[in-house]
Amino acid sequence: MPCIWRGHEGIEMSERLILVLDEGTTSTRAMLFTAHGELRGTAQRELTQHYPRPGWVEHDAGEIWQRTLACAQELVAAAGGAERIACIGVTNQRETVVAWDRTTGEPLARAIVWQDRRTADFCDELRAGGHEDAVRAQTGLLLDPYFSATKMRWLLDNDAAVRGAAERGVLALGTIESWLVFKLTGAHLSDAGNASRTLLLPLAGPGWDEGLCKLFGVPRAALPEVVDSAGDFGATTLFGSPIPVTGLAGDQQAATIGQGCLSPGETKATYGTGAFVLANKGADVPRSANRLLGTVLHQLGGRRHYALEGSVFVAGSLIQWLRDSLQMIVTAPESETLARSVPDSAGVVVVPALSGLGAPHWRPEARAAITGLSFAATRAHVVRAALEAISHQTRDLARAFAADGAQWITLRIDGGMSANDWLAQDIADVLEVPVVRPDFVETTALGAAMLAAVGAGLHASLEKAAAAMIGGTRRFEPSMREEVRAARLAAWDAAIQDV
Repeated sequence: MPCIWRGHEGIEMSERLILVLDEGTTSTRAMLFTAHGELRGTAQRELTQHYPRPGWVEHDAGEIWQRTLACAQELVAAAGGAERIACIGVTNQRETVVAWDRTTGEPLARAIVWQDRRTADFCDELRAGGHEDAVRAQTGLLLDPYFSATKMRWLLDNDAAVRGAAERGVLALGTIESWLVFKLTGAHLSDAGNASRTLLLPLAGPGWDEGLCKLFGVPRAALPEVVDSAGDFGATTLFGSPIPVTGLAGDQQAATIGQGCLSPGETKATYGTGAFVLANKGADVPRSANRLLGTVLHQLGGRRHYALEGSVFVAGSLIQWLRDSLQMIVTAPESETLARSVPDSAGVVVVPALSGLGAPHWRPEARAAITGLSFAATRAHVVRAALEAISHQTRDLARAFAADGAQWITLRIDGGMSANDWLAQDIADVLEVPVVRPDFVETTALGAAMLAAVGAGLHASLEKAAAAMIGGTRRFEPSMREEVRAARLAAWDAAIQDV
């Protein structure tokens, strides 16, 4: 995909820009921001999805790097050269694991993607061994294939190149931001937010835990150094003049920051490939009695701020599946048109457990279902039911958050799917709370830009960055009749019990 350049003639030649590398699940992008949060350019390329077996999802780490680099090169050139770039921020798909050789800098195997379920049996073994409560108390996470440590162990057990590199002492393991920073600067780093998604970092501990590494069979020597979310992480000379890397965050932490959820209780939901809700918990280490997750939101100056998180595995990928596999739609925006073309779903319910069910159910064995079909059901009804499923899954999370004492007063939404006005309104209706959407929905990239700006000294704090860089919003108020809402939720609750 060629570079999409916006507003070049509006940039003062003296103004330096923030380059964000936004490496997602289905595509990788480079984006240029001013210190005032204005988007100046975007370059994007799709990533190849590999599905070698049912439940397995892989990426080519070399392709990720080459396509990210190509996007960055386009924007650096469009900006007028590396001297125009003040700093780089990196945000990434979380939990995905890359194994590479420290000496050659080349990947040793395909990356195992966060959606991958191949380690479910290993998680069951650990759970049967009575380890889940202790792991959860330390890390805030559950024993689930979603997280990184079991993927690392699988690579060590099943890939000769990875195992050989470990034996020779040249193995590097990391999540995607670690891989990109290594390729940019040669440093092997992971910010505390990404590190907190591995099952190897205690929420309240300074670094990797030896006991957790031993439990999961991951050599600590292969892991990156745990660092802050903003700071000086080294400079790259790949674009000419040195450009420092100064901001790092997993995509959901970055989106929370980009939404301005900087105070305890403020909550956002990002609707991308999956759906992820984070509620700011401040300096309090989060503990959940309802199968939600505790995570590091950001670490600045060695001090951590935390979030309570609920993760839904399938959201935007459901619409992609309807488009690519079932061919029910030609483009993703067509889903909104079809949803509006019918008054309801005609009794159809879609349970999108295409890669199991995430929070608060945590059922990796669950499989997707379409129920309630009749001769009255059309393509439009199925597509509408698929969008409704996004609202229903969000409602399940809302109940769990409320039970943990994190009642949502409003919900800030972002991500590609949030641009769908019908869906935004439906979420408000099902949750019975106002939904607020920023005018600029790409808050993941914006959050990374904010962190990079703080790390480079362009703004003194995240609060000052938020005041300067976050723009306007649109509000959706709930309006659904109670009997309609109750009937929909009853049908959903019945359907989800059968998958």
